[in-house]
Amino acid sequence: MRLYGRDWTKRELEERVGQIEQLGGIRRMRLTEGAEAGVEWIQVRTGGGLTYYINASKGLDISLAEFGGTPISWQSPNGDAHPAYYDSSGEEWLRTASGGLLMTCGLMHVGSPSEDESGRHGQHGRIHHTPAKQVGTVVEWIGDELELRVTGVVQETTIFGGKLRLSRTFRSRLGENRIEITDHVENIGFKPCPHMILYHFNFGFPLLDEKTTFRFPQAELSAVNHKVPPAGHDRWSAPSAACEETVYYHRLRPEAADEQGMAEAEIFSPSFPVGGRSQPLSVRLRWTTATLPRLVQWRMPGAGEHVLGLEPANCGVEGRASETADGGIRILAPGETVSYKLELILDGKHEKIER
Repeated sequence: MRLYGRDWTKRELEERVGQIEQLGGIRRMRLTEGAEAGVEWIQVRTGGGLTYYINASKGLDISLAEFGGTPISWQSPNGDAHPAYYDSSGEEWLRTASGGLLMTCGLMHVGSPSEDESGRHGQHGRIHHTPAKQVGTVVEWIGDELELRVTGVVQETTIFGGKLRLSRTFRSRLGENRIEITDHVENIGFKPCPHMILYHFNFGFPLLDEKTTFRFPQAELSAVNHKVPPAGHDRWSAPSAACEETVYYHRLRPEAADEQGMAEAEIFSPSFPVGGRSQPLSVRLRWTTATLPRLVQWRMPGAGEHVLGLEPANCGVEGRASETADGGIRILAPGETVSYKLELILDGKHEKIER
């Protein structure tokens, strides 16, 4: 493996430490105060600088993520509020949504509160507030590479209604600053079931400042509630309490996908602070376009709510009626499974993005 600027074998590393967790690994912990009491975190340290915290109590999403001890994610004012405080009605999701690096939205509804023949659906669905089960962690040597894996299952079900199961796997390797997420969503019921999903990745200060630049895949750009997309989707700005959010849609073109069938968006900070010094940092988000054909961009450089959301999705965020009018909601047949793959890659060697 590559670690600390050189290549090592398994035995060369083992002879230099008491246990491999000195360098990186997985650790489980439980929060104890306030609305966060009882929430279970799973810490993953890659040894290359990346540390992230998986929230087993809330959808197997990712809370805080750091590079070299400096955050790259945005944390909401709610903290990692326990799902017992969740209210599914209307926009109450906003009171307990954690922010963090990843909030999964779905599995049967995404976006604005909606009501149809299946009932009422609160903002962004239930899955972010659903505890996982069958949660497992594995630290395994594969040759001279140490693989770190976290797996689990999150289900959204109701009597006489839809029944969907999300099986999620995280993979990282010691010495690499990469997170691989593989999801399988299965209709475990016996009737067709609507399936909407959006991966709400949230990035914040100090990764985001006035010098930060962005690169997006080839796509048709539009914006919610705007006939012409307003300027600014490709740059950042200083915090302002008067700022209003803007939501852009990037409808991916066929050429957006590479030979692996994945599209890529990039955030570049020319002066990311690590250990008292500044260095360039590139954060790349990749995802499968066949199953996630749209990138939703949430631009909110407000005061307090100072966050960029990059959100691969199979739908928009205006609710069920709008989605039905815009080509229809994805329907999973009984027993059908759909798969998603996403990657987050941190790299300190990229040059400035040219706009």
